[in-house]
Amino acid sequence: MPALILKPGREKSLLRRHPWVFSGAVERVEGEPAPGATVEVRSARGDFLARAAYSPASQIRARVWTFDPDEAVDADFLRRRIHLSLATRHSLDIEGQTNALRLVHAESDGLPGLIVDRYADVLVAQFLTAGAEHWRETLADILLEETRLKDLYERSDADVRALEGLAPRSGPLRGSINHPQLTTHPLTITEHGLQFKVDIAGGHKTGFYLDQRDNRRRVRQLAAGRDVLDCFCYTGGFSVNALAGGAKSVLSVDASAEALALCRENAALNDDPAHSSLLPRHTTLEEDVFQLLRKFRDEARSFDLIVLDPPKFAPTAAQAEKAARGYKDINLLAFKLLRPGGLLVTFSCSGGVDAALFQKIVAAAALDAGVEAQILERLSQAADHPVSLNFPEGAYLKGLVCLKR
Repeated sequence: MPALILKPGREKSLLRRHPWVFSGAVERVEGEPAPGATVEVRSARGDFLARAAYSPASQIRARVWTFDPDEAVDADFLRRRIHLSLATRHSLDIEGQTNALRLVHAESDGLPGLIVDRYADVLVAQFLTAGAEHWRETLADILLEETRLKDLYERSDADVRALEGLAPRSGPLRGSINHPQLTTHPLTITEHGLQFKVDIAGGHKTGFYLDQRDNRRRVRQLAAGRDVLDCFCYTGGFSVNALAGGAKSVLSVDASAEALALCRENAALNDDPAHSSLLPRHTTLEEDVFQLLRKFRDEARSFDLIVLDPPKFAPTAAQAEKAARGYKDINLLAFKLLRPGGLLVTFSCSGGVDAALFQKIVAAAALDAGVEAQILERLSQAADHPVSLNFPEGAYLKGLVCLKR
């Protein structure tokens, strides 16, 4: 088997079971492994460390499949990993809350580069690394066999594929699912008693932010009687939950007209005129959030609850400084728009911004806004997005519920 031989002293992270081997740690490559092929990773002394997927185009030169020298990386290996991932989700009883959940969460499930979400009876998969791409056809077959579903849609169009030297790809991979039909008639999922239409063909990520499931429910619990501003609302996950929770009013803001159209559809889908109609309390606005917050500040607008769930500002730590300025800006403006006793529910999904840094950013925003604030709760990704103890990068979603005093 081809091998990566590490430089002296560069095996420490692998001994701690971290699954990434960076290019700077590699002394030489023995053999001629193809992109995605399995290689052995060995120390400078020749000791076995792991078997990994080789990625010559990436700064992450290899991603570990297994640390067991007796475990071969083949179809049976992949099936065992997928089976375990599915069993873990089943044990969480998430299916009692929703019919949309994450089934495979890449490195945190021991399957680097593979993301698999289920929306009703359709699987949506992302093959984001050279290793996942190498095993794409095998993985697709195993996923359908293990879930006993028929339709698999591929959304391998994330920017990170370019770092692996891979072109984006999106479309039906297995089954009879029809791409144009999906765009015209989005899938409908249920979540905590609410319904949402999901565009798996053209929506963000795999169509919906499944990682925010529990946090959407928390906003529903906090929204009663409040005027709510939902920034970067996308297709209305937080907005609809706030309306269902009895919000006095909800203003949903996003720069995408298509997302706002689906946001309005989702509000209408959950409308209940016989009890308390949602629609008269809901308004959408197509605007750049940064500019709108400044405009609202100048107009002395105010709200009781503001949700900030922006897109990823810093995919890597190298971009953290620039991202910090963006996060501080929107949080500072949000604090200014909050009424006394108001709540700010603010998030970062940037891998380059850890929880400690995010808290510092929000604290600096409150200080510059001239307000006193308290952290009431810390929020994170839902349980079907687990975090391996040896892979802290998996804890990408950070959230705070802050009270303006």
